[in-house]
Amino acid sequence: MNRIYIFLYDLAIQIYYLGIQISSPFNSKAKQWLVGRKGLLNDIKNTINVNDKIIWIHCSSVGEFEQGRPVIERLKTEYENLKILVTFFSPSGYAQRNKITDANYIFYLPLDTKKNAKEFIRITNPQLVIFVKYEFWFHFLNETSKKNIPALLISGIFRKNQLFFKWYGFPFLSLLKSFSKIFVQDNNSLILLEKYNLSNTVISSDTRFDRVLKVKNNAKTFIDIEIFCGDNKLIIAGSTWPEDEKILIQTIQYLKNSDLKWIIAPHEISEKHISALLNSLGEKAIRYSQLSNSKSNKQFLVIDNIGMLSSIYRYATIAFIGGGFGKGIHNILESTVFGVPVLFGPNYEKFREAKDLIDQQICFSINNSDQLSIYINRLLNDNKLYNNCSTGCSAYVENNSGATEQIMKYITTEIFKK
Repeated sequence: MNRIYIFLYDLAIQIYYLGIQISSPFNSKAKQWLVGRKGLLNDIKNTINVNDKIIWIHCSSVGEFEQGRPVIERLKTEYENLKILVTFFSPSGYAQRNKITDANYIFYLPLDTKKNAKEFIRITNPQLVIFVKYEFWFHFLNETSKKNIPALLISGIFRKNQLFFKWYGFPFLSLLKSFSKIFVQDNNSLILLEKYNLSNTVISSDTRFDRVLKVKNNAKTFIDIEIFCGDNKLIIAGSTWPEDEKILIQTIQYLKNSDLKWIIAPHEISEKHISALLNSLGEKAIRYSQLSNSKSNKQFLVIDNIGMLSSIYRYATIAFIGGGFGKGIHNILESTVFGVPVLFGPNYEKFREAKDLIDQQICFSINNSDQLSIYINRLLNDNKLYNNCSTGCSAYVENNSGATEQIMKYITTEIFKK
């Protein structure tokens, strides 16, 4: 990247930082982002043992961490002499640090300046760097390249409309050459990168398939939810936003005379939001934290905690995944791994698995409550359709697993030369 582009990049970083400072008094996440980075490099320096040999894994947020988790777990098992350092860009990812047991060190990622990157790499001196899916920070990647530190991108996915492939984005394309190997999710990404003369790429699918298979095999049992469901069919709406919940409430009203049970697990679990949702659902609704003390026959259950959703999909007849009426759908693999047909909103184009499952006609996108009601009725009343969707979902996850093994084989044979 030439000096002009580096200057513009650094200017953009400083403008972003200024924007965070200005918004922090009014935005809790911006405040967390800012406070979490105060004195960060000194904290890292004072925490990390200089004799540690470190593998550094960077994740944008909690979703990317879950994506990288299968590789982190394998690294922890197979390289006991190495320490795992995980960095997050977002406060929501860093907030989960107390639940992460496979990392030795967890920090925010310092702001991507030349000075910060140089100092961070000097302090941590990683033996291997792994970036998960997204985020390509110029100074950090440039510093690892200068130090000849091997860097991998795992579960990467690329589209023509990304910055790298714009006429003005060619300097950023050089960032991708900093990686020793880029493991991409699909053939379209591979073809696109090869078109731009990037030969350090290979298809490996998505490590999330391996992650959800492990979650399925270790899924917890919830007796209180089994009692709540009884012999009724269950629809689970997971990671929902207000836009999704508006559609759900309309659908529930349309299907109010059915024997269906509903579980809604909102993405936002503030007391204000949970109370509003319970009020919308009426007297037949109850929050999960009160379920064990209730002897009433409730129809609607609202999950008011974080951590159990991926396991309770095992009880679902049909799943509705939120986010599709906003920035994009959440993880649909958590439910499809259990053979549960999935419905979601129209914003799914950035998600390869959603497009694949729609193409196979085993999961469906909806635009409004009428369509949601229609698909629920079709799946509940057409056994042939339901069974085809269910077996297709399970097979899709199984057939796309194995990325972790491929990545670990490369690390073992090419990086650490075992």
